[in-house]
Amino acid sequence: MSFPIQRRRFVGQTLTAAAGLVAAGSHSPLAAAGNRSGEFTDRIRKAVKYHMVTGKLSALDKLKMLQDLGFDGVEPRAQLKPSDAAKVKELAKASETTGLPIHGVVNSSNPDIAGAIDQAKMFGANSVLHVVRYDRKIGYLQNYKETQDIILRAIGHAEKHEIQILIENVWASYLIEPLSMVRFIDELDSPWVQVYFDVGNVVRWGWPQHWIEVLGKRVAKLDIKEYDLNVAMNEGMRKGFGMPLGEGSVAWDKVRAELLKIDYRGWATAEVPGGDRKRLADIAAQMDRVLDL
Repeated sequence: MSFPIQRRRFVGQTLTAAAGLVAAGSHSPLAAAGNRSGEFTDRIRKAVKYHMVTGKLSALDKLKMLQDLGFDGVEPRAQLKPSDAAKVKELAKASETTGLPIHGVVNSSNPDIAGAIDQAKMFGANSVLHVVRYDRKIGYLQNYKETQDIILRAIGHAEKHEIQILIENVWASYLIEPLSMVRFIDELDSPWVQVYFDVGNVVRWGWPQHWIEVLGKRVAKLDIKEYDLNVAMNEGMRKGFGMPLGEGSVAWDKVRAELLKIDYRGWATAEVPGGDRKRLADIAAQMDRVLDL
C-alpha cells in the first residue's frame, strides 16, 4: 500500500536525514577508539532513559558513567514543575560539561506539550515524546479528535523551536496497529509530528518489522525493549518484558532489515529496567548485539 507524498512528508524526511547526518558525525569515546564495527555503526546512536541510571550519584557522575560505557546520549522525563528547576539546571549543566547530549524529553501524556518543548530546547534536545491518551469515558471519535487537537495546538511552538513531537505506540489499547498510527500522524499534516517507535510494545498485537514497513520515514526515533510472547501467555502480559534484549520474540534481524530499507539514521534509546554500572554495561552490550552496532 502506498501513501501520498505531501510537502510535510518531504520536509519530515529531510529533517530525519539531517538528524542522521549529525548522528553520523558524532562519536562516543568507544566509537572513536574503533571498538564498533557493526552494520548500524554511525547510523544509530545509543542512549538510555535517564531514570534508568540508579544510585546516589550526581547528574554529572551519571552522565560521565554513561559516556564511559559507550552510550551516545540520554533522554530524561520532562520536569515542568517550578520545584524541579534546580534538578533541570543540574542536568543541563552536566550535559554541557560532559558533552553527552540530551537528545529528547519524555512528556508521556501530559497535555503541556509546549512546556516540554521549551525544556527540550533548553537541553539542546530535538524532540518531545508524547503518548496519545485513551479516555474510555468518552467516545472513540471524540477522543481521537481531542488528542489530535492537543497536538495541533503545539505544532506552531514546535516549528518555531525546531523540536519534533514524536508519538509513541503504547499499551493504551489505542492506535495499536500501524495503519491507524499512519492515519493519525498524516492527518496532523506537519513534518514536526512523527513517530517514536517502540519495538517491544507492538509484539503483543503484531510484529515490529511490519510496523516499520508501514510507518516508513515517519519513524524518527526508536525505543528499544524486548518482549517474549511465551512468557506473557504463561506468566502474565507484563512479564513478557522481562527477557534480555535478543532473548525474546522480537526478530531483531528482520527489524534491522526494515530499518535499512527506510535508511534509518537516528537515536535508539533503551527503555528497560535500569541499575548500577554493571547493569548499564549489560544493556549497552545487549543493544550492540541486537542493533549490530
